[in-house]
Amino acid sequence: MEQYVYRNHKKLRCGWTTGSCAAAAAGAAVQLLLTGEAPGIYDLMTPAGVLLHLPVEEAKCAGSTASCAVRKNGGDDIDVTDGLLVFAQAEKTDGEASAVEIAAGGGIGRVTKPGLDQPPGSPAINAVPKEMIRREVRRVCRENGCQSAIRITLSVPGGLQAAARTFNPRLGIEGGISIIGTTGIVEPMSRQALLDTIRVELQQRRACGQRDLLIVPGRSGLAFMQEKYGIAPQESVLCSNFVGDTLDMALDMGYQSVLLAGHIGKLVKLGAGIMNTHSHVADGRMETLAACGVEAGAETKLLQRLFTFTTTEEALDYLMDQGIWEPVFDRLLARIARQMDLRVRGEIKTAAILFCSRHGYLGRTEQAGALLEKLKERQG
Repeated sequence: MEQYVYRNHKKLRCGWTTGSCAAAAAGAAVQLLLTGEAPGIYDLMTPAGVLLHLPVEEAKCAGSTASCAVRKNGGDDIDVTDGLLVFAQAEKTDGEASAVEIAAGGGIGRVTKPGLDQPPGSPAINAVPKEMIRREVRRVCRENGCQSAIRITLSVPGGLQAAARTFNPRLGIEGGISIIGTTGIVEPMSRQALLDTIRVELQQRRACGQRDLLIVPGRSGLAFMQEKYGIAPQESVLCSNFVGDTLDMALDMGYQSVLLAGHIGKLVKLGAGIMNTHSHVADGRMETLAACGVEAGAETKLLQRLFTFTTTEEALDYLMDQGIWEPVFDRLLARIARQMDLRVRGEIKTAAILFCSRHGYLGRTEQAGALLEKLKERQG
């Protein structure tokens, strides 16, 4: 695929989604069923308007059924489904003329909780891929003068094993991977893909009745909350660097509260109103600590030393050695609390807990204790 995006000054090759694989495999299988010949390359127009030329593999015809496969290609994206074959088996049925039934076989998950694209009990085949499949099947049937109803059964060998390394277990999708994709194209390191993943998990939890949310930027936050408070990892939502966007989503979805737990190296940035904590977006760590020091009345010559440090933990040790850490940290917590409250316009409760690698727990904002008790109560 000759489509690229640029991320962090690198040229990265795009790929195609499991939905594109399923649609192309289904179209190829129907062509094999109706004509006795499968295309070597299947041309698929994606919802993004990009024309893909996808190699067809494992074409087989047995009696009244035909099957073909298309291999998932994530391009330069980090994708656990990369290289998996998505199979589509096609057969005629006695259904309504030109109807297309879509079923799931091995390696494709099943939805068990509300709030996702498909209702509980349904195969994890999202709406856009379903529409792509129906469009391709009907097009091939039309071109070959067929008005029969067609059943397409999808399967993904290795899908069960791959799903264990995805978000599916957290979302209540059991038994395999999901057939997904809204554009048909995989963009490496896509910001939107990460935000979509967070949104789906928040929607699913909200649909299950959850009103109080625990978010952590990364897995160190999961480990900290489990070790310090006994909160199981599955109780948390990974928000990556998108703290502000996650707060926006929580507000829009009607959550009552959000508790954020993270390493001081990331969360210190919230004290300056930086709600995307990625280093490529903004730094401001030492500047924020220095500003807190000014507010706390620390001497200028002590605060100037902060700008010689590379990491927040080094700065933390220095402030502790100078005996000014507590008032500086109190100002930092106040700033973080204010900025989180401003982000949600004061409409839901927000709080934060900070830790570091060397010293562990550092402290928390005023409302964190009450929100933490709610989470413990929910966990039981």
